[in-house]
This record gives sequence, C-alpha cells and structure tokens, in this order.
Amino acid sequence: MFVDRILDKIGSWLARILKADTSGYLPFTASDPETLKKTLQPCDIILIESNSKIAGAIKYLTQSTWSHASIYVGGALGPARKGEDPLTLIESNLGEGCVAVPLSKYATYNTRICRPVNLSKADRKQVVKFMVEAIGTKYDTRNIIDLARYLIPTPPVPTRWRRRMIALGSGTPTRAICSSLIAQAFQGVRYPILPSVEYLEQQGPAASTHSREEILRIRHHTLFVPRDFDVSPYFRIVKPTIEEGFDYKKLKWSNEDPGEGAIPVVGADAD
Repeated sequence: MFVDRILDKIGSWLARILKADTSGYLPFTASDPETLKKTLQPCDIILIESNSKIAGAIKYLTQSTWSHASIYVGGALGPARKGEDPLTLIESNLGEGCVAVPLSKYATYNTRICRPVNLSKADRKQVVKFMVEAIGTKYDTRNIIDLARYLIPTPPVPTRWRRRMIALGSGTPTRAICSSLIAQAFQGVRYPILPSVEYLEQQGPAASTHSREEILRIRHHTLFVPRDFDVSPYFRIVKPTIEEGFDYKKLKWSNEDPGEGAIPVVGADAD
C-alpha cells in the first residue's frame, strides 16, 4: 500500500538518524578481540557501551552504561570467508533486524561478558539454535512510533515508566532495540534472567506469617534491557584480564608523580 511505503521511508530515515554515532566517545578500556575470543563460551552475553544517538536514550532510560547486547555462538555459523573475520556474534540491530557480526566489530568499545551459570550442554545448543534460526528477522520500520520516541536522548519521563517506554509499541520492532530476542532464547530453556518473585504464605500445619514460598514468574520478553544481564543474580561477570591470569606484580607503572597532573600509565612488564 502507498501509506505503508511512505511509513517505511520515514522509518528508514529515522533509523539512519538514530544509528548515527555521536562525537566525544572515548572507551576507558577498549576490548581486545583476541583476548575476548580466548575467554568467551557459547551463550555468553556481551554488553556494549555504544555511542549512537539511540544508545544515549537507552542508557538514560535504563540508568545504565550498557546500551546494546550480543550473544556469542562460537563456531555455530561455520568458518570465516577468506580474508574476513568469523561471524561469532548474533545481535538485533535497528534498521537491520537479527544479524551475525564478527567479534572485531566491538574492538574499540567498552564491553562486559555475562555468562549463564551451569547451563546444560543441551540447553546451550538450544539457545544457540534459536538465535541462529532468528538471523534474517527484519525490523519493521513502518512502526515509526517505536523509532520516534528515541529522538529525544533524555525524554522527561518518571523513573518508574522508563522501562515501559522501551517496550512501548509492537513486539517485532522492539526486538531490534532491546535485548528481548536474547531473553526469548533463554526463556525457551527456562533459564532465568530477572524473574519476578512473588511471596505466598505456605499452606498446611507449618504455615505462619513468616513462612513464604518463592514463585518465579518469567517476565514478558519486551521488558528486558541490556543492564538486566549485568545485574542478574544468575549470570556471572567474566573479565578476560583476570581469567587469563592477572598478576599486579608484573605491571609496569610510570614513575611520574600523579600529584603533578600526570596520570599513571599501566602496561605489561617486559621482564
């Protein structure tokens, strides 16, 4: 339809604006793809502090430094093409939908690894399979409401409504902005991220006002955001530098006095 084509053009235009990088971004500790590759395991979540216009809005709405999430699938997508880096990450991107990208894409960004704990081999395969099969899922740019709400980097909304603002709109386009596709993959194997907890009084002779039973209720996938993997009690934070065997005695520090305005420079000791 003519109206759909117009909406699609407007949506594509908005997507290009929101994906544009902002100036002044400087990573504190940029990721080393080789070190990350040695540390990562399939189903690890990589959180990214990106620098696009939409990233600024997501950081504000979620009150977090993390604005994007990818999932590592190892060699599930096969060997790399000649002269190219292997595609080992799957993610949902604004304007693109679900795509596979190389680890080197985030070589200049701050990242964090969040690892599911004791995930069984069968469930790990199922999560990877879900993400691989999702590749090619398109982003519906006709729903411009899902895009226009991010044009204001710091929308004046109460804190309690900010997460709902991210989930506003249709589920399909929201998947490309939030972490909901990854959340769906883990929900498919009943692995918790941040389940709601409801306390009920126990029934029976042992019941008392202090007796409670926890019931985990899986939240709707459109409510998940990148920071949820960071604060989740069910994901371990993995830091490659420490995993590789960190020894502070082997660091080489600058001899300049920090009190005179110099910043200590840390590097690997050559000895």
